[in-house]
Amino acid sequence: MLKSLRMMVERGPGDRPQQFFDVLRAMLFYIDEFPERLHHPKESELLFPRIAQAVPAVLPTLQRLERDHHDGQKAVRELQNLLLAWELLGEPRKPVFEAQCKRYVEFYLEHMRLEETVILPEAEKALSEADWKALDAAFEKNCDPLTGKYPPNPAYDRLFTRIVMTAPAPIGLCGR
Repeated sequence: MLKSLRMMVERGPGDRPQQFFDVLRAMLFYIDEFPERLHHPKESELLFPRIAQAVPAVLPTLQRLERDHHDGQKAVRELQNLLLAWELLGEPRKPVFEAQCKRYVEFYLEHMRLEETVILPEAEKALSEADWKALDAAFEKNCDPLTGKYPPNPAYDRLFTRIVMTAPAPIGLCGR
């Protein structure tokens, strides 16, 4: 979703500004709704405490990721407001949105990189089979259509499908 968001912004509204803003709004809503409200709280409440207990050496990284979770909620909502300002108030608001969007995507990709290269490898080594079963059961309830791992939640599946069907090619399927 982040890479698609970046591609949409780089592409710009072109001759279909309503479609452009609709897709970006849906993407930002998805990010706010799914990772920020469902995924990150489970990491904070279930995964990170287990890892902190099993591998105290990664505590500084976990603390940074926790700050990221807190800051990410605020940042995505600010980005939604900046997008609305661009849409409703015009081109003078575009540069601020573009710059903030770029920072947000970089911030979020760095967050994911830390999780994937520092935290998850340590978790794989240190957590028990029982830990993983409990974590899998909790994260399965998220039903993220992007993972393909769990049966999708119909609401998020509809939202994701809407994004894919409305976004222009090659980001989505519109115009193919």
